[in-house]
Amino acid sequence: MVWQTLIDHLKSRWRFKPIPLRIRLWNGIVADLGAAPTVTVHVASMAGLRCLLDPTLDNLGKGYVEGVIDIEGGIMDVVAIAAELAAHPDNVRHPFRRKPRLIWHDKKMDAQSIAHHYDVSNEFYGLWLDRDMVYSCGYFHEPTDSLEAAQTRKIDHILRKLKIRRGDRLLDIGCGWGALARRAAGVYGARVLGITLSQSQYEYARERIAREGLQDRCEVVLEDYRDITGRFDRITSVGMFEHVGLKNMRDYFSRIHVLLCTDGVAMNHGITSTDPDSRETPFGGGRFIEDYVFPHGELAHVGLVLKNMSHAGLEVIDVENLRRHYALTLHHWVERFEAATQACRTLAGEKRWRIWRVYLAGCAHGFAHNWLSIHQVLAVKGHAGVASPLPLTRDYMYGEPT
Repeated sequence: MVWQTLIDHLKSRWRFKPIPLRIRLWNGIVADLGAAPTVTVHVASMAGLRCLLDPTLDNLGKGYVEGVIDIEGGIMDVVAIAAELAAHPDNVRHPFRRKPRLIWHDKKMDAQSIAHHYDVSNEFYGLWLDRDMVYSCGYFHEPTDSLEAAQTRKIDHILRKLKIRRGDRLLDIGCGWGALARRAAGVYGARVLGITLSQSQYEYARERIAREGLQDRCEVVLEDYRDITGRFDRITSVGMFEHVGLKNMRDYFSRIHVLLCTDGVAMNHGITSTDPDSRETPFGGGRFIEDYVFPHGELAHVGLVLKNMSHAGLEVIDVENLRRHYALTLHHWVERFEAATQACRTLAGEKRWRIWRVYLAGCAHGFAHNWLSIHQVLAVKGHAGVASPLPLTRDYMYGEPT
């Protein structure tokens, strides 16, 4: 029988490096690829078995999302097994097989992509984010820190790096649900304009601003960064530039340069590729994210980020890698998502729940294993002869004497 031949092929492939995986076919046949399996894959049809024979992360993810395979076991164990399957030498010549996509982004495409990802529902995100709805990397002093503490500390870390002052005009590009904007206004006394393309985020942020009585110094609008005018003392972009596109990156940083005051400071906080040529995350993970999670998202290597910032006239002052912090953040999100399984399933529907389940766990694995990274880059306008708005050392970032 064809299925028996395929099962025998899988067993042969893994005989020298067993993995704790059990495969259960639609006809009741069980095959173990190692001792004491921790994960079981239930194969509903030959289509599901073919996913296991070409087990790239996008094939495995698609099989699960579309229901031709199902999984049993802890989700982080499932993702670890999937990564082992995808990394088998028979499957890949090099973990980064695809070139950068280099998509031409326009305002309509970007608005549609943002709506696809962020407008699931505020209730859905509220089930697994922290109480302030911060959907970006936290900042941990210890691995045991709570998610709430890490997210507040991250916002404070950004605002201290910017050396924001009371009365400063702050532009928050891609403000999400408004946590940074509200804290900058409420605690630091800044006058804040937050912009987003997500209707759901816009409505939530405006409601929170009103509830906290910050309307006189904090505003969120539905607007594209390319349409913003004026001058700002400080600019933040947190978890947004992944949507800009590699071809648009220089224009994006040039726009920040135009909007920044002569003595202004800007912070770009975003996910980066660990491949020097800015190619996708390995083993098909990038293709799964493109197809199901972040349409048209592109990741640049930090070297390309710095190059484009320099071309745009920005002088890079400080770079910090927060990869390990994002791995910790994602583990918190995964735990909360799994704990709220029934509610997430009800709000998002079965297919979208499956997408988000493997996406969050896959990203946690990816950041932990250096498949992708994240950097905070602090910059000022590169004008010769203009006094720097920042101290000589990094001490001020940590509340120490300058």
